[in-house]
Amino acid sequence: MPKLYIGNKNYSSWSMRPWVLLRQAGIAFDEVVVRFDSFEADSDFKRTMGPVSPTGKVPVLVDDNGLVVWDTLAIAEYAAETWPDKQLWPQDAKARARARSVCAEMHSGFTALRGNCPMNIEADLADTGALIWRDKPGVRADVARLVAMWSALLEEHGGPLLFGEFTIADAYFAPVCMRLHAYALPVPAPIKAYVDRVRALPGVKAWIDGALAEKDFLDFEEPYRLRPAQG
Repeated sequence: MPKLYIGNKNYSSWSMRPWVLLRQAGIAFDEVVVRFDSFEADSDFKRTMGPVSPTGKVPVLVDDNGLVVWDTLAIAEYAAETWPDKQLWPQDAKARARARSVCAEMHSGFTALRGNCPMNIEADLADTGALIWRDKPGVRADVARLVAMWSALLEEHGGPLLFGEFTIADAYFAPVCMRLHAYALPVPAPIKAYVDRVRALPGVKAWIDGALAEKDFLDFEEPYRLRPAQG
């Protein structure tokens, strides 16, 4: 059975993508959680991941044959080729090219949204989100692009997900749905409905439940929030 190395579920948006993809598709795997302590060379995290992957980062998929696959897009492509019966990409060639395009755009873009709104599933960050929305035009621009992209795909393919049925694209944007929800960023009702549908997917809900169970506050991941009160 393949092993998927991931970081903290509450914080690791990159880990969330392949985990949700495999779980939602019904592909069995062993989960190996490597806690974020820091990302310095002498951290426990780096000492654990260094021997596993040349990047020393998560996520990493290690297949039964010993093959090591890192980077979320590479893991997604490998999964699509290894389990073709799961139809992880759209079956239509044009839709498949479009799905790859939007995933690649997410992979390299939306830097303002990602940088200003780090994923944090267990927190209610609506107040922080309101300030970010007021003061960060780059975030507003990123959200506008998401709204345009998702609206066009939902209209073209009829929903309920971006390409009709669940695909890699929905797994790829699942962490964005977490951000939009946690920071309460304003989006039109149809986009909010899509976010809610993604959050309700069994694979996504399982990740959310795991994140809520961690209760592992890491101050370096949350510079915008005080440590939760004890007691």
